[in-house]
Amino acid sequence: MEREDFIRLAGQAGQTLLAQNDYSSEADVVALVSRLRSQGHDPATVAAVLTQAKLRKRAKVKFGEFADQMLFTEAGLEQASRLKVAALHAGRFRAAGIKQVADLGCGIGAEAMAMASLGIQVSAFEIDEVTAAVATYNLAPFDNVIVEIADVEQLDLSKFEALFFDPARRELHGPKKASAQRHFDPANFSPNYSFCLEHAVTKPTGIKLGPGHDKRQIPTECEAQWVSVNGDLVELGLWFGKVARENIARSALLIDSSGQHEITSTESDSPNAELAEIGSYVYEPDNSLIRSSLMADFAKPLGLTLISPEIAYLSSNEKISSPWLKGYQVIDNLVFDRKKLKAYVREHNIGILEIKKRGSDISPEELRKQLAPKGEGAATLIVTRVGDAHRVLVTQPIGD
Repeated sequence: MEREDFIRLAGQAGQTLLAQNDYSSEADVVALVSRLRSQGHDPATVAAVLTQAKLRKRAKVKFGEFADQMLFTEAGLEQASRLKVAALHAGRFRAAGIKQVADLGCGIGAEAMAMASLGIQVSAFEIDEVTAAVATYNLAPFDNVIVEIADVEQLDLSKFEALFFDPARRELHGPKKASAQRHFDPANFSPNYSFCLEHAVTKPTGIKLGPGHDKRQIPTECEAQWVSVNGDLVELGLWFGKVARENIARSALLIDSSGQHEITSTESDSPNAELAEIGSYVYEPDNSLIRSSLMADFAKPLGLTLISPEIAYLSSNEKISSPWLKGYQVIDNLVFDRKKLKAYVREHNIGILEIKKRGSDISPEELRKQLAPKGEGAATLIVTRVGDAHRVLVTQPIGD
């Protein structure tokens, strides 16, 4: 979003258009634009409002009904925490008895919103002017939040009781902010990752990172938590001081429609799960278990084993129901051969074909075209590596 677009959206004309029109339907956008312009609305304002309406629709996944009262930038929405996850962050601070938090790199204000709703006094800082303006708009209902434009690395952080860092992993400057590239190198984060760690050890602190963050860069003096929402791995949180839980070095947290599920460990690392032959059932574990290296902690009590080293499929001869697992009954275990596989699909009248892969460089889309499924049957093919051989598991999904 450009500065001029925010001014248009925050103005009376923009607010009126946002409030008076229903953009949730699949109405003809061209006809809608023509109608609004024929009513005398400024074309630039109409364009900004329609863009914002699209962002609000996408934001419902993270913010629910609150999205209808918020403004968003493309990059800000991408990096913003889901509100239910931000609420968990805020809950850590409240449980630790903390009254004041500096939200350092507040983005569009999701974390500050969650903390303020729990009565915590929040000082929110954002280096990008437009993003800070959007955060101010979103946080206007709260009188216990102050938003300021600032370079976090230039602030005196000693005056705050606790800190929360959400380092920007996108370049937010330049003419094409919305299409800016992610910053995978922690040295390029804003604020810098080393800066975050330097201050994290001085007081209660949370650092939100991408879930793929290199585990070798996680310090030993914190709790590391990987969070998954409905199977979507959304973040790695590092927690220091009073907001870290005692005797927990790592945890995997799964949030789904049935509630919250967690696997924890007192150790900073775990050996891999045991290896065994493929059984009658194969399971895809939640990605939070994989990234946190808690597969063995989860698998051993249930008698689950890996089908191959470094391949994150678990197996057993027993049907297991768990929110952490997506399970499949193994119908056939075949050598990966395209011609034989095409014949198999034809002979078994398979027309609906889901193709999954791990440890294989095949393209599921291209393989599906080559297999040309036709028929009334359905199957899920799992293309993977077992030892040095590529295998195809013909499976059927299992329910609870």
